Amino acid sequence: MAASPATGGARSCETAEQTREWMEAIASFLGRHRPLLEAHVVNFFKDRLWEMVDADWMECLRREPVESLLMLPSGCVQDHWPSSLQEFILTARSLVLPREQKSPQSFLPNSRVASIGTVLAQGMNSKKKHEIEALSGIVDAIARSRGAKTVVDVGSGQGYLAQALSFEYQLAVIAIDASSHHASVTNTRAERIKKHYAAKCVEKQQFKVPRTVTCHVLSSDTLAAVTLDACQDDHGEHITETNNCNQSIPQIEQPNHSIPQLVLAGLHACGDLSVNMLRVFVSCEQVQALVSVGCCYNLLSENTDTCPGFPISKAAKSSKLVLGKSIRDLACQSAERWRNLTKEMALQNFDIHAFRAAFQMVLEKYFPEVSRLSPSIGRQGKALRRQRLRKVMESHSAMGKADDLSYPNCKEQNMNTDGSLPTEPTAPKGAVECCSNELCTGDTYSTSAVVGSSISRVNVGPSDTNLDECCKFTLFKDFTISGLGRLGCGFVEDVNLLEIWKDVQHFSEFIGPFWCLRAALGPLVETYILLDRLLFLQEQGSAVEASLFPLFDPAMSPRNMALVAWKLTGDPLEPSHVMLLMPEYVG
Repeated sequence: MAASPATGGARSCETAEQTREWMEAIASFLGRHRPLLEAHVVNFFKDRLWEMVDADWMECLRREPVESLLMLPSGCVQDHWPSSLQEFILTARSLVLPREQKSPQSFLPNSRVASIGTVLAQGMNSKKKHEIEALSGIVDAIARSRGAKTVVDVGSGQGYLAQALSFEYQLAVIAIDASSHHASVTNTRAERIKKHYAAKCVEKQQFKVPRTVTCHVLSSDTLAAVTLDACQDDHGEHITETNNCNQSIPQIEQPNHSIPQLVLAGLHACGDLSVNMLRVFVSCEQVQALVSVGCCYNLLSENTDTCPGFPISKAAKSSKLVLGKSIRDLACQSAERWRNLTKEMALQNFDIHAFRAAFQMVLEKYFPEVSRLSPSIGRQGKALRRQRLRKVMESHSAMGKADDLSYPNCKEQNMNTDGSLPTEPTAPKGAVECCSNELCTGDTYSTSAVVGSSISRVNVGPSDTNLDECCKFTLFKDFTISGLGRLGCGFVEDVNLLEIWKDVQHFSEFIGPFWCLRAALGPLVETYILLDRLLFLQEQGSAVEASLFPLFDPAMSPRNMALVAWKLTGDPLEPSHVMLLMPEYVG
């Protein structure tokens, strides 16, 4: 019988002290499970990683159906599991920020969410449309509350958020992005949308288009200078303009009263960019509010001599907790995405991890000098796998259609069109592509190889392997051939892949349970990173109000937590306290 999702004590981040206590509890828990956090799944066979986990846990989980494993990151346990395993899962889940989407009106009662029409939504997938509708409504409400008429879209990409704010909410927008191509796309698209809106308007109305600025923002000083410079003489209608700032720009230290009140907004601003937004919000007088949804924790700088992306709060800096890239990668894991996977997709991903871990054994035995370089063999097919996953989540009918997601049967897979067994069998199309980021190890050792290498001869051992054993071995062989080709290792006469596969195949059943246990810690790592950012703002004192708010549906957009902050220099926002945003969490 399945137990309900994790139950635990309520956690609050209403005050800086409560946030610190929450972070300390997370740091203590993560510290006790450091080896599991740091484990590279590609070293699973080489380092016998399953042995670092309680033997009773692994013996229990290897017998569990895949569906139960996929629910581990969501905090769901079974009554017959060892009590220590249940405690691990439930405690981890009890320390995670609640991610269930909440209505923007519960945060800002006077906010409105405009439905984006087909013209404005052109080019957006359903995930992006969902994000833009929710985020633009919140940004507009906060801008109106603070008396700000200009929004700076940081990491604007192709300008989807900027254009929604311009055309639906009539806000002046400055779109900053590192890509000049993105600026060009934004400008072209905005002019096309402007014509559409102008044609619909009965009365003559001046429509604003976003002003684009192309700049590599490497520091908060640069972001502040670029933002203030772009706003310097901006009192009228925006014109489409692209500026390039490849060199360092000096910080504007003196306040300029001709610059309007600003709101900084960022939708999945990558790595340190989200953190630089926080620093600019604190340091720039003109920036009255901030709405930031972070992303790409693996790209954060950590514990650098300058201004790191992590940690940012004083309390976290004084803590002994160090994450590192492998653990920050884990923060991208999504419990919602895991539980929405089909059994077939999960098994394929577990197999890919097994192939990559077995491939590491090949490198260790036959190419030790290459193995020492921690090679990456690519993530081809990642976008396709994400596309498949999204379709499964969006369509109930897709849940029952496993044909496009599962392996062909062994006999079909190993037969030529004439019915004979091929001398060099190949993997089915898509079977050896990289898993989506939701199931990817995220380690330096990447998890995919593309079939189709020029290497065509490797000693695969005896030919009397039965079809059941040959099924996955065939995929592993093609994975290895391609991987060796991508690494330029060339042909080695005595590479015996069958011998290696036989040595590790028995232990491959532990990869699924091991990876699911590790993934259960991912949301906890993300919670710590987000609380660190919230605490940084809370440490600024009573002049700043800050909250974390689950703005998006986490099944569609796993990075769904918006960090919202404003300066209490005038009338406060509509009353909605942190405890409203972060209710007591069961699960």
